[in-house]
Amino acid sequence: MNMHDELTTSRRGFLKTGAMLGGGLLISFAVPGVRRLARAGSLPAGDAAAVFAPNAFLRIGADDSIQIILAHAEMGQGIWTTLAMLIAEELDADWKKISVEHGPPGKAYIHTAYGLQITGGSSTTWSEFDRYRQAGATARTLLVQAAATQFGVSPAECRTENGEVIAGSQRARYGALAAAAAALPPLAEPVLLRASSEWKYIGKGAKRLDAPAKVNGSARFGMDVQLPGLLTAVVAHPPVYGGKVRSFDDSKARAVPGVRNVVQIPTGIAVIADHFWAAKKGRDALQVTWDHGANVQVDSAAQLREFKQLARTKGLPAAQAGNVENGLAKAAKVIESEYTFPYLAHTPMEPINVTVKLSKNACEIWTGTQMPMAEQAAAAKITGLQPEQVSVHTVFLGGGFGRRATPSCDFVSEAVHIAKASGQTIKMVWTREDDVHGAYYRPSFVHRVRAGIDASGKPVAWEHTLVGQSIMAGSPFEAMMKNGIDPASVEGVADSPYMPAIPDHYVGLHSPRLGLPVLWYRSVGHTHTATVMECMIDELAHAAATDPVAYRRELLKDHPRHLAALNLAAEKAGWGTPLPAGRYRGVAVHESFLSFVAQVAEVSVSEQGAIQVHRVVCAIDCGLAVNPDGVRAQMESGINFGVSTALYGRISLEKGKVQQSNFHDYHIARMNESPLAIEVHIVDSTEKMGGAGECGVPPVAPAIANAVFAATGQRLRDLPFGTHVNLKA
Repeated sequence: MNMHDELTTSRRGFLKTGAMLGGGLLISFAVPGVRRLARAGSLPAGDAAAVFAPNAFLRIGADDSIQIILAHAEMGQGIWTTLAMLIAEELDADWKKISVEHGPPGKAYIHTAYGLQITGGSSTTWSEFDRYRQAGATARTLLVQAAATQFGVSPAECRTENGEVIAGSQRARYGALAAAAAALPPLAEPVLLRASSEWKYIGKGAKRLDAPAKVNGSARFGMDVQLPGLLTAVVAHPPVYGGKVRSFDDSKARAVPGVRNVVQIPTGIAVIADHFWAAKKGRDALQVTWDHGANVQVDSAAQLREFKQLARTKGLPAAQAGNVENGLAKAAKVIESEYTFPYLAHTPMEPINVTVKLSKNACEIWTGTQMPMAEQAAAAKITGLQPEQVSVHTVFLGGGFGRRATPSCDFVSEAVHIAKASGQTIKMVWTREDDVHGAYYRPSFVHRVRAGIDASGKPVAWEHTLVGQSIMAGSPFEAMMKNGIDPASVEGVADSPYMPAIPDHYVGLHSPRLGLPVLWYRSVGHTHTATVMECMIDELAHAAATDPVAYRRELLKDHPRHLAALNLAAEKAGWGTPLPAGRYRGVAVHESFLSFVAQVAEVSVSEQGAIQVHRVVCAIDCGLAVNPDGVRAQMESGINFGVSTALYGRISLEKGKVQQSNFHDYHIARMNESPLAIEVHIVDSTEKMGGAGECGVPPVAPAIANAVFAATGQRLRDLPFGTHVNLKA
C-alpha cells in the first residue's frame, strides 16, 4: 500500500467514526488498551482501573494528575499550551495538575478538516476548538455524575471549580472520582459547552506548559533520545539531488575508531558509529563515485532566464474576468513590474534526526514529525510490517516550518532503511550542511504584472503571470489541484481582495516540472504572492499620487477585516506623523490562513545604502485569540522569519549543486539585524477564527520594500533584497 492509499483509507475510516468535519466533534473517542498503557507508564501513576480516560485526548489519574494528548505536534508554535487551555476550560481543571504529551498515529487524531493526521496550515487551534472543548466538557459531566452519586444528590446540585466537584459542604477532587467516573457508560450525546462569559482561560492566556522543561533542559527533542546500544548514523548523500551511487570504497571509513558499520541505502551510503563525530569522520573518509543524474543540468541563472521567458506568456487561468488586453489598452496609465524569488531552505534550528529500533515483529521510531500516521505507513511498507506494528513517538520538534511534513516521508524512510540494512538500533543525524543541501525547498518563482489605472488612479486592469514549481503535483495532495492549477502557487493573488473589483483581470500560472523537490514553507505561496501584490498596490498608489494607506483603505472598503487590521496597524504606528530624521515607513496588509495581518515597517537607509529595520508594528485579526500571548509570540516570530527571507534567504544551484551550506552563507537574521522594536496588536474580533503560526510572515517583505522606496525612490523587486541598496542605480 502506498502512502496515498493509506491516507485515503484513514480518511474513510475517520468519517465512519462519527466525526463532524468543521464542527470538530468526534464521538468515538475510545482509547484502546488503556490499562496496558497505564502499566507501561504512559498514564498517570496509580491503579490503572482508577485512570479515567473518557476520550482519546484526556486522562485523569487517581493521583489527581491530568494528562492531555495532542492530535498535533508542538514545534514552537505554542499548541502544547493552547490545546490544553481548551480542555482545561471545559473541564474546569487545576492548571497546575496538567501535563501534555503527543498522541500516537491513530484515527482518533486525524485532522477534523484535512482528513489525515497532520500539523500544518496554521490550523491547529481553529480545527480543534470544538473537539477539545467537547473532550473536556464530556469528562466534567461524567465526573459530576460520579460525584452526585457519591454525595447522594442530583448532578444539577453540583458545581465544579479548579479540579473539584462541589455540592454544598461536600467536595471531591477529580482524582478521587476517577475510578467511579471510569465505570460510567459513555455519554450518548454531546454536552453543552460553557458560554464565553464563563471562560477563565480562553482569551486570557496561560503560562506555557512546555516552558519549564525547555528552560531546564529536560524537554525531549529527537536529538535527546537515548536507548541501550544506540549507534549514530550519518549519510553520504549525492552532491546533486537525485544522484545515485555508482561505486564506493569504505575501507578508510571502517578504519576510523568508533565506526561499526557502513551500509548502502537508496539515498546514499550510511556510516554507523558509536557517536556522531566518529560517524562524520567515517563519512568524510568514504570514497564514492557518483552518478549525478539529470539534475546536474540545473542552474539557477539559466532557470531564472527560462522562467522570465515563460512569464511573458499567459499561462493556465487561475482567475479571470472581462478582457484584460482591452482593459490595459484603455487604461490611463500602465505599470509593468517583474519580481523574482529564489529557492528557500527551511533550516529549522534542530536539523533532521530520527531514531529507529527494529525487530522481527516491531519497529519503533522517535522523531519530530508533522505527519506521524504517514511516517508509520512509510515505515511499514519498508519493513514489511503492518502499520499497527510500527510505533511513532513524536517528540518536541526543534522547528519545522513545513520541512517535517514531507508527503514522501523522506527522512523517516531513510532512517528505517539504515536500520533495516544494518540490523542495528540507530539514530540518524543530518548535519546543518545535509539540511541545507537536502532539497525540499520553497519553490523559486517569477511574477510578471501589468496593471492599468484610470485617470483617478483606480486599478481597472490587471494581468498577472506566475511561473514556479507546483508543490502538490506528483504528491498525494495532487487531487487538490483543479484544471492544472496548484492553489498553493496562486494563493494571495487569485483570491486577492483587490482582484474582484478590477473589471478586466487575468491571473495565469505556469508550473514547470523540474527534478528538484519543493515543499510548503512557512506561509507557503503567500511568501511570494503577498510581496508582489502589496508592492504593486504601493506602486499604483504612488502613480495615483495618493497616500499608500489611504489608497488601500479605498480599495478595501468592502473588506472589513483587512480594513480593521490596516487601520489598527496604521494608528499604532503613527502613520502620517513625523519620524526621526532618516526614517521612513512602508505598509502592507494581507490575508493568509484565515487571518488578516497588516504591518508597518520603519526603516532607514544609510549613505552607503545599508538597510536597517528599526520597528515593525503589526495588527492581526485572527478572530477569537484563544491565547493572546501565543498569538503575539507567533507574530514576533513570523516577523523575524520574514526579515530573514526578505533580506538574506537564497538557495542557488550551479551544475545541480547547492551553493550554500550553513548559516555563514545561508544567512538568518541575527539579533542585531532584527527589528529593534516589534509591536503586536490584536484586533478585537468575533469573526471566524484563523491561524497565527504563518500569517505574520507574508507582509514583512513588502512593508520593508515599500519603506525603502519611501526612503530612496527605488523599488526592490528581486528577493532577497540584501542588506544594502544600490543608491547609484
